[in-house]
Amino acid sequence: MYGKMKEFLADELQSLRDQKLYKDERVIESEQGAEITVRGQRVLNFCANNYLGLSSHPELIKAAHQSIDERGYGLSSVRFICGTQDIHKELERKVSEFLGTEDTILFAACFDANAAVFEPLFGPEDAIITDSLNHASLIDGIRLSKAQRWIYNHGHLGDTETEDPGTGKMAKGLERCLKEAKDCRFKVIVTDGAFSMDGEIAKLDEICDLAEKYDALVMHDDCHSTGFLGKTGRGTHEYCDVMGRTDIITTTFGKALGGASGGCVSGRKEIVEWLRNKGRPYLFSNTVPPSVVGASIKAIDLLTSSTYLRDKLEANTKKFREEMTAAGFDIIPGDHPIVPIMFGKYDNCSQLAVDFANKLLEEGIYVIAFSFPVVPRGKDRIRVQLSAAHEPEHIDRAIAAFTKVGKELGML
Repeated sequence: MYGKMKEFLADELQSLRDQKLYKDERVIESEQGAEITVRGQRVLNFCANNYLGLSSHPELIKAAHQSIDERGYGLSSVRFICGTQDIHKELERKVSEFLGTEDTILFAACFDANAAVFEPLFGPEDAIITDSLNHASLIDGIRLSKAQRWIYNHGHLGDTETEDPGTGKMAKGLERCLKEAKDCRFKVIVTDGAFSMDGEIAKLDEICDLAEKYDALVMHDDCHSTGFLGKTGRGTHEYCDVMGRTDIITTTFGKALGGASGGCVSGRKEIVEWLRNKGRPYLFSNTVPPSVVGASIKAIDLLTSSTYLRDKLEANTKKFREEMTAAGFDIIPGDHPIVPIMFGKYDNCSQLAVDFANKLLEEGIYVIAFSFPVVPRGKDRIRVQLSAAHEPEHIDRAIAAFTKVGKELGML
């Protein structure tokens, strides 16, 4: 029975290889950190979501061990049956305090959190208005809802209609979508807080202004923001000075807050309470394990007590951005520790980006090249991600390696 499918998949996998789209996995032989071991080689890691360097922080490891000792390895249950421990409620309370929200509900991953939000809250009489470059988990979650959908051209907030560079099709601005959805019962604007491929930060202040004008809710996915954006690291809503004005925040414990797993929905208490009763990924998935909960509590405690890691990350980001720009590289400007090095202006840019990343690995710098369909055609890049675990000498070594390879490949 498997014969036809096996042949089909083998052909399709070979097609991915031929198009240079096959995803090879580089195996790490060490803990996650600023320095890692890959294929027996010690290299500097500049492509992890380990923004605050907490993935292997001794205090988090200690907290994880302690939670296993005191609360066990796993709970073998969903939350509403016998899967809720006191530490789960403590983490939800601390997340709410940290983000400045009314309540929080935990999920096994932020992908599950985004999958849970839309179907129970928005029906056929409602409108979901979403940025065209939102994360795949938001797209999949929206598909589960029977609500009407509008997609606004990425970052275009006006009453406009312009060409979407990604598709070549005409796309509407956010205000145009809000006007068209004026007769819907509920309207929600959905955006990433920070977009993971570009490091671009959503204009949440302008989005909130439009939401208030057109009586809409605002939801933002802050996975690439929580812990370090804003003056105290609360996230995009702090960075844009709109704390208290957004209604739903989804985020993860799998990036800056320790790098393991787990996610949450945080926001208005009635929304959270409804998801406890109607959110399918919550109702039908095992609870977050005690080790992750204990370490996540410790991560929030560390960030609440000091902005040292957040401030160090900001300094590292500024140093790398300024010196790479001065060296002559094409970088999307901004403040985010995601720093895309762009290759679109060069001939055969997709292969050039791959060759560049491979040569950097030979120089002891671990980065990954991104090409279509992960990014639009002609927008090939190496996405560098800074961490508070990086020391100035790590950044100097990376810039020197980029410059060396850039000259070897005729880019500089």
